[in-house]
Amino acid sequence: MPETLSITDNRTGKTYEVPIAEGAIRATDLKKITTGGEDQGLCTYDPAFMNTAACKSKITFIDGDKGILMYRGYPIEQLAEHSTYLETAYLILFGELPTKGQLDGWTHSIVMHTMVHENIKKFMEGFTYDAHPMGVFISTVGAMSTFYPDGKQIFNADSRQKQIHRLIAKTPTIAAYAYRHSIGRPYVYPDNDLSFTGNFLNMLFKMTEVKYQPNKALERALDVLFILHADHEQNCSTSAMRAIGSSNVDPFSALAGAAAALYGPLHGGANEAVLRMLKDIGSVDHIPAFIKKVKAGDGRLMGFGHRVYKSYDPRAKIIKRTAYEVFGVTGKNPLLDIALELERIALEDEYFVSRKLYPNVDFYSGLIYQAMGFPVEMFAVLFAIARTVGWVAQWEEMLLDPETKIARPKQLYEGATARDYVPMGGRSAY
Repeated sequence: MPETLSITDNRTGKTYEVPIAEGAIRATDLKKITTGGEDQGLCTYDPAFMNTAACKSKITFIDGDKGILMYRGYPIEQLAEHSTYLETAYLILFGELPTKGQLDGWTHSIVMHTMVHENIKKFMEGFTYDAHPMGVFISTVGAMSTFYPDGKQIFNADSRQKQIHRLIAKTPTIAAYAYRHSIGRPYVYPDNDLSFTGNFLNMLFKMTEVKYQPNKALERALDVLFILHADHEQNCSTSAMRAIGSSNVDPFSALAGAAAALYGPLHGGANEAVLRMLKDIGSVDHIPAFIKKVKAGDGRLMGFGHRVYKSYDPRAKIIKRTAYEVFGVTGKNPLLDIALELERIALEDEYFVSRKLYPNVDFYSGLIYQAMGFPVEMFAVLFAIARTVGWVAQWEEMLLDPETKIARPKQLYEGATARDYVPMGGRSAY
């Protein structure tokens, strides 16, 4: 027997039966609840989509209460331990882990697209040396739509795959060029003999050596960080990717919009805020005073708590372990002791525990990136590289969903009622 929800409208006394499917009702079913006349029926009011499902997806599953994150059903802990970023990217896009032959073919397809058009380099050279790398990244990804006009063929499966290959392959190159531009060093061409993350480190940090050899521990750490950031359900930037893509624009333009959403300090800039907080604390001895200020409402505990997770973010546990592996190569980040003690106190303090403020993915990731030599301005760019596969997977899923329509939320209008135009002479100051 199908599940339904009985709704009685106390305005009219009428009762309505609304179908329930997968724990949800369709908002459009509420339109039939009306008082008659010009009443167009009920709608839901849900600022920031706190309890509204805007799509169906098979890509990422999150149980925030239990601290579970899975890509296509595979626990993030297992992928971070055993997989690589490109293998995980294949899984996210195609739904299954690849065979060796499939992975080899997929890797080759990505490697063949790592170079960018020489005119893209010239485009990037137009930015001043102090331009923020994320602003350069967003602009350049958007400009790619003019270099690859075939990207507009979004309903051609072969063309769509080519654009996906291009985006996954070229975003690290663009990111590395943005970094090199900011420090006044020449661009380094991709080295397709290296792994995905090894090549990225090459384009970032190669100097005069004939062949750059990435440190294996750092290469692996970056792979793990990219896996952890590859997708995260319907977050702000992914929702932007889907909403922009619903207009049937090319994926380069949609991804530039998603990256712009990620640029915000409440999204991709959160780990930078953690570093600023740790620097402001300055010493382990200053933590009790800082905690006291936070409880009094004078400041925020950055890197703790999450819109979705109401227990320990599973990614944070993996990143904490990865941090020690990185520090074994680079030396310990001087802010680590402050971070560890802050975490210890917060996890034992009833004020934070009762509010479910546990460390999230941003708490340790900034420490790792800083230890590896990345300036804080690059943190959101690194996030964007990893999240590219999630964005394009969600974009393609949206395109192929027969229920997809151009995104256009309703609004509750609270402005002035109809009134007549007043000539200049008859207006009063307000």
